Amino acid sequence: MGIVSSTAIVLSIAVTLAVGDWQAPAENPASPQPYIQLAGSGICPQDRNTRTAPSRLRKKSNPLPATDENIAAGERLYRKTAKPTTCYLCHGRRGNGNGRLAPKLDPPPRNFTCAKMMDPIPDGQLFWIIQNGSRGTTMPPHKATLSETETWQLIHFIRTFSR
Repeated sequence: MGIVSSTAIVLSIAVTLAVGDWQAPAENPASPQPYIQLAGSGICPQDRNTRTAPSRLRKKSNPLPATDENIAAGERLYRKTAKPTTCYLCHGRRGNGNGRLAPKLDPPPRNFTCAKMMDPIPDGQLFWIIQNGSRGTTMPPHKATLSETETWQLIHFIRTFSR
C-alpha cells in the first residue's frame, strides 16, 4: 500500500471519529430504529448499572471551587499522576471512553463527554466511584492513592469534558 493510500485511510478514520452525532439508518423508515449518539467518538449514552453511593455522600457537592488551579491539578492527575494507572489510559485523552486500554475492557470505560449521561450524576456519586471503584467493571478503587482533595480536583477536570 502506498503512502497516499495509507494517508487516505488514516484521514478517513479521523473524519469518521470526528463526527459528533451518528444515527444508524433505519431499514424501514416507517418504523424508526433506536440509535446510538456518538459524543466525542464514544458511545453516548452508555448503559450503566453503577451502584449508588450512600445518600449522605451522593448528595454532597464538590467542596472545592472550580478554579483554574483546581481544574489544572485535576488534569495533571487524569493525564499524568493518578495511580495505579492514569485515567486517560482507559477513559481517553479526550475523556470519550476510548483510551488505549478501552478495547480490552467490558463494559467500556465511561464516556465523560456525554453530557446526557454525566450532567445528572451528582459530584458525590463520582467521588464515591473514584474512591471505591465500580463493581462489575475494571474501574479500580483509588481510596489508597488519591486524597479527598485530589479526588475533588479530578472531578472538576472530568466535568470539563461534557461542557
